[in-house]
Amino acid sequence: MSNPPRLAELLRTKLRAAGQQYETARQEYDTGKAETYDLPTDGEGNARIVCRRDAEKRAVPVDSKGQPACYEVDHPDCEGCVADIREGTVETWEE
Repeated sequence: MSNPPRLAELLRTKLRAAGQQYETARQEYDTGKAETYDLPTDGEGNARIVCRRDAEKRAVPVDSKGQPACYEVDHPDCEGCVADIREGTVETWEE
């Protein structure tokens, strides 16, 4: 018969490892998904987009949902920008 504390420790260890593998896979998926937007980037990996709200050039990170870091929920220009990023029609700029 096995020792219950040893079994419990084994289960905790296996569950912790599974959780870490899941988190790693999720982050890699998010990173890969974000790269599919094919936007020009600066040296730091920020997307070079033209802000629809302020009509200015910005270099900002874009998440896996296609939302730039400057995104404001329910702002019409921001919603339009996200839609353009997802459709591949967002205005960008080069150096």
